[in-house]
This record gives sequence, structure tokens and C-alpha cells, in this order.
Amino acid sequence: MPQVCNFDDIRGKKVKEDHRYVVRDNDHLNNLMLSSTRLRAGCSTNGHSHDCQEEVYFFHSGEGYIQVDDENFDVKKGSIVLIPDGAFHKVTNTHEIEDLYFVCVFDGNRYDG
Repeated sequence: MPQVCNFDDIRGKKVKEDHRYVVRDNDHLNNLMLSSTRLRAGCSTNGHSHDCQEEVYFFHSGEGYIQVDDENFDVKKGSIVLIPDGAFHKVTNTHEIEDLYFVCVFDGNRYDG
């Protein structure tokens, strides 16, 4: 059955939370995962890579940068980043007050990064 959600509420369950971020996953589909991350000011995600998994990151609010392998790309509301299979990636919120919020889509196998 189809499901409608929006950037602010992907209708997912909380799967990770610590002093840096809150991650929610919507596993409604069989083959794709919709995930959101609210990255707190001045914080970074765990850098990681994973074989056999491409990702698309959609940045909804805030500002910062994403490292993909050896390159850094500035991101803000409206930025979309395509992450190739096996590429190391890490997101950093450069703002001192505002959260950096993004949604990503990847195949349905959650990694432990």
C-alpha cells in the first residue's frame, strides 16, 4: 500500500540517537529505505562506506558540508548529493546554532556506520 510522508516527518522509527544526531528510518518499502538525520550544530556523522550500496542525500535545512571520498562539498537547503557505491562519506554541520537536516534513500539493508 502506498504511503505519503514529507521532509519534516518521514513517518519513521527512531533507530539512532546520541548527542550528535537523531536518525529515523521508514522501512515501509521492500527494497528501499527512507531515512532522516537531524544533525545538531557543530557535529558530524560517523564517516563510513559500504559496498553494494548507493545513496542519495536530500538536504532540507541548515548548512554544512559532506565529505565524499577525498572531496568536500558545501550543502544547504535544496542540495542533493549522489553517493556512489563504496564511497566514504561523512556529513558535518558547520552552523553554531541551527540543526542540519537531511533525508536519504538507499537500498533496504541498514548498515551499522
